[in-house]
Amino acid sequence: MQKQNKKQLEFIALMASLMSLVALSIDALLPALSEIGKAVGVTQSNDNQLLITMIFLGLGFGQLISGPISDSLGRKPVIYFGFIVFVIASIICVYADSLEMMIFGRILQGIGLSAPRTISIAMVRDSFSGDYMARIMSFVVVIFILVPIVAPAIGKIFLDNFGWQSIFYSQLLFGVLVMFWLWKRQPETLNPAHKKPFKVSLFVDGTKEFLKHKSAIIFTIISGFITGSFMVYLSASQKIFEEQYALKEEFPFIFAGLAFGVGLATFFNGTFVVKYGMFKLVSVFMVCFVAISLTYVLLFFGEENPSATILLTFFALQFFSLGFLFGNIRSLAMQPIGHIAGVGSAINGFVSTIMAVPIATLIGAYVTTTSLPLFVGFFVCGTISLILLQLVKKQYAKS
Repeated sequence: MQKQNKKQLEFIALMASLMSLVALSIDALLPALSEIGKAVGVTQSNDNQLLITMIFLGLGFGQLISGPISDSLGRKPVIYFGFIVFVIASIICVYADSLEMMIFGRILQGIGLSAPRTISIAMVRDSFSGDYMARIMSFVVVIFILVPIVAPAIGKIFLDNFGWQSIFYSQLLFGVLVMFWLWKRQPETLNPAHKKPFKVSLFVDGTKEFLKHKSAIIFTIISGFITGSFMVYLSASQKIFEEQYALKEEFPFIFAGLAFGVGLATFFNGTFVVKYGMFKLVSVFMVCFVAISLTYVLLFFGEENPSATILLTFFALQFFSLGFLFGNIRSLAMQPIGHIAGVGSAINGFVSTIMAVPIATLIGAYVTTTSLPLFVGFFVCGTISLILLQLVKKQYAKS
């Protein structure tokens, strides 16, 4: 039993590390957005947000490739290939001398990282199911959250001492270590009986099967709205804290504290989900998510930014709710499609990400002098998600 627990803990840590490649590539860059923008000729500060949102565009499209292929070739070979693409993309970013070249590199980074991000979820689904799968995903996300906590601080250290290019090199070093760990310690999780012949119809057939499951579709759409609203925060947080509040030096620590709140909630979720179930937790904390954002909008509509303390209090409450939503919504979407976990994870990730990018871009364009548009976005996305939850409520009423 002790050996089994140790093996499970290593599996959780490895899956979290694979997912963390994405978080590191996003969050470590946040303190350096202004400097990178200057280096590549950005004239409008809002354009710096593209360095964050465009990697998500690559993640969305990349999942359509990596997920289905992993159902045929296996999980590990596709992760290795994705990392090679990420290495090439990172070199392009380091030597970019224009915004267009940097955006191309970031999109390509996203395509490469889509493999470890998508397939790590498929590997969890290969190995577990039901509320226990949600419990494992919660612990994966808890460790994964540690990266956003420390990434901005790490990024700032590299920025101040070695320049913004060194941030990309540090990501490559971390990636090499994780790939070696995966190769050395993790067996292939795809059951040979579930392997599908590699052909063009693989994705088409998988999509048809995915569309048969109403709950998978609805929770995927909900994931898009929630991810989109949070992506606005990721891309605009540097502007809000450094420009609107003049907290440039404090920004990495503020970001870390808020990320810790998400991690704390996710840790609690790992315990509560087995007792109460995924759907009940999502229902309760979606209401909290909407109520918190509505309160902020009503209090500060048409007003200047409140004090940093008040803003951080609302952010902390909002993100604590998110900690109970992220993993559970993804697990609810994946639950009925375990037999096509690779394709299913790809479709789920693609739809939610492709929804999230325009949502984040649209809302982010309004985050200029105050943070109010961000909370309006939280409220609208959360309200639509609540309505969608009602469409599958009967399915979970007895659970």
